Amino acid sequence: MAGEQLKSLKRQNLREDALSSLRAAILTGELEPDAIYSTAGLAERLGVSPTPVREAMLELARQGLVQPLPNRGFQIVAAGEHDLDEIRDLRLMLEVPALVLVIERAARRDLEALRLPVEAIAEAATERDLESFLTADRAFHLGLLELGENQRLVRIVGELRDQTRVVGLSSLASAGALDATAAEHSAILDAVVARDAESAQRFMVEHLHHTRGIWAGQAEPEGGETVLERYAWTLRAAPEQAG
Repeated sequence: MAGEQLKSLKRQNLREDALSSLRAAILTGELEPDAIYSTAGLAERLGVSPTPVREAMLELARQGLVQPLPNRGFQIVAAGEHDLDEIRDLRLMLEVPALVLVIERAARRDLEALRLPVEAIAEAATERDLESFLTADRAFHLGLLELGENQRLVRIVGELRDQTRVVGLSSLASAGALDATAAEHSAILDAVVARDAESAQRFMVEHLHHTRGIWAGQAEPEGGETVLERYAWTLRAAPEQAG
């Protein structure tokens, strides 16, 4: 039965823990699209009372991942291919140019602090721990954007991430193929630390394409077109680095 791998929650902040666990379960397809889940059933599987689970599901409903059904529970909202394409394009428009702001504004010590989530991503990939992988991945991407000092941007990208389904992640984890994806984060961070905006942007374009394509089982561009050629408009839209 899908969803049996949801982990019991042991930590103090049960609402946030429930939100993180349920979000990961939805994004990876562990909680199935269009299926209906009761608060009580989810709470039992997580090992907590219904209250933090209901609060978490209401937040996920606000983000568009689930739909409340009176007297029945919550239905997982399916995201179509067009939805996922729109999310990818918006992330390209926002996250790639934002790297220039990060490079201009971030202190080196704050950038180096992002080594921790990068290492957590690699460890989770090795252990095939999808929930930890997604949690660390979110911490890295949003933590990087926060150094650009634009909280509205961070909030918008966070919501876009939460609307993405990466249902191909489970099969990649089972095959032990997440290591390459994990390494992409290190390449992005190395380029940002080196204040190399051009390389950082190119690495981010490739990474966001892989997030949309490979994880979801989408084929690479046909006809020999490279990822960077396909999304060159994103690089052209980026502001020039100061100095």
